Amino acid sequence: MRLNKNQVEHMAFIIVRNLAKEGKVILDDRGRIIESIGSLITEDFQKEDQLDQEVREILSKHMEKIRKENIEYQTMFRMIKTKLAKERNMVL
Repeated sequence: MRLNKNQVEHMAFIIVRNLAKEGKVILDDRGRIIESIGSLITEDFQKEDQLDQEVREILSKHMEKIRKENIEYQTMFRMIKTKLAKERNMVL
């Protein structure tokens, strides 16, 4: 995961604070909402990490062909990740 727990909590706090400041939400339990948003952010990062791992596994199975045909690994990684994310309705 790219962010640590404190960074995720801070991001959730900022989201809730800004939504409340703009009058977009009315909060009964700000702490619970911040915690829920933090959990959603963490889950989303974990899903992306799992997708990255799946892409690495796919590419490792075809590594010889990638080397032989001089295909750039990062370009192929992004292409496969984008395709899988689209198929799974994931927003990256």
